[in-house]
Amino acid sequence: MTSLLSVMSIFGGDKPWSPLDWTSSDDRVRGGCSISELTCNPLSPTAIFHGNLDIKTLGGAGFASQRTTGEDRSWDFSKYQGLVLDIAKSDEKQYALTLKDELLPKSPDGREQSTISWEYDFKVDSDGGKVYVHWDDFKATYRGREKKDAKPLDLKHVKRISFMMRSFFGTQEGDFSLSITSLSAFSKHDNVQNELYSDNPKEKAISQPTNGATTKDEEQGWFGWMFGSCVVS
Repeated sequence: MTSLLSVMSIFGGDKPWSPLDWTSSDDRVRGGCSISELTCNPLSPTAIFHGNLDIKTLGGAGFASQRTTGEDRSWDFSKYQGLVLDIAKSDEKQYALTLKDELLPKSPDGREQSTISWEYDFKVDSDGGKVYVHWDDFKATYRGREKKDAKPLDLKHVKRISFMMRSFFGTQEGDFSLSITSLSAFSKHDNVQNELYSDNPKEKAISQPTNGATTKDEEQGWFGWMFGSCVVS
């Protein structure tokens, strides 16, 4: 049995990818050697998150990520049930989707101050698929540790979205590549309203299996780790 969902594009789909929306946030800020890029343009249907994860420089730890640009951006996801990633192609490594609802001014040395991150970790088969992530699937973490007493994610004021590759305590390293068709917010068709972000992209309906996350009939991995500015493994 399937249920009809409404989907609002955030990146990709009805809202074309743009390199101006993304910037790197790699472990080089802590002396590491990892590097990431998000290769995209408005004429391409997919964005490619790729790079090289180095774990030797930091003794087994390391991370490479791309995050949204701008300190004053804000998305209102309060009328939606979660996010859906449409992956075109994967190297079958483990990745993370991260949200932040608070950004603090930079410290005197120019580094970003740590705030709580909300993270969902996933793996996708090589031929891709859709990953449905409900809000309850995101884990609150702070400086690399789960924070169970965190306040609920402020869905009305999500300020940053990130894609991340990390070592997961030395279990993966080297080149990585993930081709992403789109990132969207989803909700039941009879509840959704046309309000998400300031440019209000068009809405469309899709069918979703009632069991939640799928990648071409395979279950997605469900993990919880942290993307913090101080400790990431």
